[in-house]
Amino acid sequence: MSPRSQKQFLDIREEKKTLIMNVALEHFANEGFHKSTINHIARHAGISKGLMYNYFNSKEELLTEIINRSIREISNFLNPGKDENLTEAEFELFVRKFFLILRENLSFWRLYYQLLMQMDVRDHFLKSLSRPVNSVESFYINDNNTFLGLASKVIAEYFIRKKDHKPEDYDPVLDMNMFIYTIEGFARITTFLDEIDTSYYDKTVDRIIELYK
Repeated sequence: MSPRSQKQFLDIREEKKTLIMNVALEHFANEGFHKSTINHIARHAGISKGLMYNYFNSKEELLTEIINRSIREISNFLNPGKDENLTEAEFELFVRKFFLILRENLSFWRLYYQLLMQMDVRDHFLKSLSRPVNSVESFYINDNNTFLGLASKVIAEYFIRKKDHKPEDYDPVLDMNMFIYTIEGFARITTFLDEIDTSYYDKTVDRIIELYK
């Protein structure tokens, strides 16, 4: 048998890392972050506790990576041109992909939202998850691991540019806050529904796009 290539080693490592994260997410969500232990997660992932530390230095780092993974999955569709200039077409694509991703992997997102609803998790990692901003400058604060923190500049400039074709009293800060709260609220509610009216779901997504595009 020929020795494994560097790419094969990297692929195996990534698969093992993903397995650990998936097992950890399930335990964090169902049993609570503080009650879940590295030893417990390692056992259910089928690896030794020592090997766990080859992938993550601590339980806190593991949780942070789980959160970052979910954010990356969504934010990949936020600015496909990578030019920090979000067009209306790209904005619409992002909203549609956001809600498509939620429906395609309900089990993951249900666990994710259960995790976010734990007070200790929010206190340590997600203090700014739904923080409203009250000035244009606040859009550019990028000091947290939340969707708003990572994407603030791109989204901010999109809403600020809308002033060019809006009434004089248009408030981009208010519009963005409402957009964030709308997609967060609709996402959390529909993620926990076993059955949805697909037609109504699609109409709601269309309406969100119509309101904020």
